[in-house]
Amino acid sequence: MNAQPNQAAGTTAGTRLALTCGHGTDRGHRRALNEDSYLAREPVFSVADGMGGHEAGEVASGLCVQALAAIPQVETGERSLTAPALQAHLLRADAAIRGATGSRAGTTLSGAVLVEQLGRTYWLVMNVGDSRTYRFSHGHLEQLSVDHSLVQELVDDGEISAEEAASHPQRHVVTRALGTGEDNEADFWLVPAEAGDRVLVCSDGLTGELADRSIARILDTVADPQDAAMELIHAALDHGGRDNVTVIVVDTRAAGAA
Repeated sequence: MNAQPNQAAGTTAGTRLALTCGHGTDRGHRRALNEDSYLAREPVFSVADGMGGHEAGEVASGLCVQALAAIPQVETGERSLTAPALQAHLLRADAAIRGATGSRAGTTLSGAVLVEQLGRTYWLVMNVGDSRTYRFSHGHLEQLSVDHSLVQELVDDGEISAEEAASHPQRHVVTRALGTGEDNEADFWLVPAEAGDRVLVCSDGLTGELADRSIARILDTVADPQDAAMELIHAALDHGGRDNVTVIVVDTRAAGAA
């Protein structure tokens, strides 16, 4: 885990956050099937982008989301999940995908889980692959997850710039996935949750079409989270829609606030 809770971070003790969520998915203009799956059910908001060709990718992402939907806290809405517990469920998903597809298909996964620790509220962000989780707060868009991709490794090594990564011919090569390959471990970050935050979870069908500044503009100007999710999807389709595109937008507010 890349961040730890502390008494100075997170929502003020005793302040309960309420959530409003919008979401949607589209197969895009060039794909025959939609291999994305998603879960938008408090406290878990996640997007899985399947890989493996005809139907197999859809199976992989669907099994991943089914494993998350079976978590007891998803049934109750309890905000008590931890990174080790989530990793255990992801390993079950990994095994289910390998069993169903013979390790011929896999899926990325990114998302945010609302949790309460020490009387304060946090987003527990998880990531495997190159789907992404962002936070838009105080007019600033911040990517909370870090891609597991070849181009991200090149950026980290200083071999290419972030701008060059966006158009690199191998930008879709992931280095970590569930259901296939050797590395299936998620990264986790614990991020303070505040009233007024807007969290975006999306597949690379969105980020492959829209630059961060375009995403930020929509998140900043479209107030309703469902309208914002659909506006992001439509913008990706208008820009080419070369991949499946899935978007979840979650707004936070103090419980009882309008």
